[in-house]
Amino acid sequence: MIEFEYSELTPSERALQAEVREFLDRVLPPGSYHPALGFQAEKDPEFSRKLGAQGYLGMSLPKQYGGHERSAVDRFVVTEELLRRGAPVGHHWVADRQSGPVIAKFGTEAQKQRFIPGIAAGELSFCIGMSEPDSGSDLASVATKATRDGDGWVLEGRKIWTTFAHLNDWAIVLCRSTPVAELTDKRQGMSQFIVDLTSPGLTATPIPFIDGTSDFCEVELDHVFVPDELVLGSIGQGWAQNTSELAYERGGPDRWLSSYTLLAELLRLHEQQPLPDRIADVLGEALANYWVLHSLSLSVARSIDSGGAPAVESSLVKEMGTRFEQDVVTAVNAVVDEAPNMADTSTFSRLLISATLTNPSFTIRGGTNEVLRSVAAKGLQPSGGKR
Repeated sequence: MIEFEYSELTPSERALQAEVREFLDRVLPPGSYHPALGFQAEKDPEFSRKLGAQGYLGMSLPKQYGGHERSAVDRFVVTEELLRRGAPVGHHWVADRQSGPVIAKFGTEAQKQRFIPGIAAGELSFCIGMSEPDSGSDLASVATKATRDGDGWVLEGRKIWTTFAHLNDWAIVLCRSTPVAELTDKRQGMSQFIVDLTSPGLTATPIPFIDGTSDFCEVELDHVFVPDELVLGSIGQGWAQNTSELAYERGGPDRWLSSYTLLAELLRLHEQQPLPDRIADVLGEALANYWVLHSLSLSVARSIDSGGAPAVESSLVKEMGTRFEQDVVTAVNAVVDEAPNMADTSTFSRLLISATLTNPSFTIRGGTNEVLRSVAAKGLQPSGGKR
């Protein structure tokens, strides 16, 4: 059964929200940085370290490893404020959102001591090593293989869309540790490895994207050795671990706030004059949708705090949120007086051009809408039977 329980922020959560806003007003005043489209943001290690020092990273991680043992809702509040500002979260984003929690859940004691303090401090950066060139949306078809070799494993294969792999420190890589021919289900026989991105045999090649950025990379693993101490979790349990990781990736505000800074800049363009009706209509409709999606994401966070596993709910939020992000870009393009001009260097024009070029990817990254609908449909089936 799928459930979204309505709630609002408590007084203590609103106090945290106000605290974060004051902090961002101080360290990211307007004009001091280029606002990003959500988590599609620049790497700024210094800013990430400031967040870590403030206690805004590793919020739900254990205190004994440098985390803060705060709630998923507290982290939701902080993340929502960062994305609304278009803050430069690229350096710590993956590490804080999912690598840290996955290591805390499945990692060895040595791995927790080694990695979580640096993640919580905003010092260590991680990549997601899931997608492959020939796998499409079928993650279970990954072909990158891990072969036992002495006191470790040798990895061979390729990963793609691995953001900042040419700059980051580590990647959690999903590999096939048992050949498919020896299995009855291709989701079996998969394992995760924590891979040093400076390892011999690893090559990260940036891929130019349509908007001129090259944050995405193709990663080639040519006999990359990973010691046993960097096996994450249990050999053969990579699919279950990976599914758990995706729950962190799909239900948060990052799946519906990518276009927010574009609307904020559109409103700022008209702050000294009466707002045209056509623009007021766009902003009003967007605001209503933001409130709904905010409430759904908040429900997912509360479910996590109560011990739930809202994988289906997270998939629905991601599916609805990313479609909405695209609708915002379409609506803004419909009400501007002129088409985006590459010669216009204003913040609004820059964001509109980038959003127009990249918004088709919103419903692909983190799981395509078709896959997410399949997850939701399966979640609607009663246990023990079909309908």
